[in-house]
Amino acid sequence: MSSVHVAIAYYSGYGHTLELAKAVAAGAESVPGARADLVDVAEMSDAKWETLDVSDAIIFGTPTYMGSASGAFHAFAEATSKRWMSQRWLDKLASGFTNSGSMSGDKLHTLQYLALLAAQHGMHWVSLGLMPGWNTTTSSEHDDNRLGFYLGAGAQTWNDQGPDAVHAADLTTARHLGARVATQALRYQEPIAS
Repeated sequence: MSSVHVAIAYYSGYGHTLELAKAVAAGAESVPGARADLVDVAEMSDAKWETLDVSDAIIFGTPTYMGSASGAFHAFAEATSKRWMSQRWLDKLASGFTNSGSMSGDKLHTLQYLALLAAQHGMHWVSLGLMPGWNTTTSSEHDDNRLGFYLGAGAQTWNDQGPDAVHAADLTTARHLGARVATQALRYQEPIAS
């Protein structure tokens, strides 16, 4: 049986994005043959860089602050230039997720930033792969992908609430993303028929 390693490279300012990262990891590990590691990008070490380097897929996660990724995530992204120079992440799979206090909060810009970071490394981006929820009169805020993102997973958590208040539908959407990336990573390893 094949196995894959998914790394979740995240920053969490107030704990909300960490809860989403844990959900992404749980989703990845729900796929037989997949394991996941959380990597807090604000506390990088040689061992954490190695975790990212040897993974089959990296899922990037950051809160959206002022219309983009957090400053700590931007610092991490700049530090990946050493990987870019040596093409260490070329052909890995990538995806991303973000959270903000507003329903929109310009999260699409953050997901585009994460996808562009992956593209600069020559990585292959995996979309969310879910139809939008909560977009008809018969749907509900409890639907997966309730905020209607396609590029990656978007979540909304009230600014005045703690990490335990991350919306349940956003957590199941994050789990879906982790499982989708792990599944694609396993498919990516399948030999090509000649």
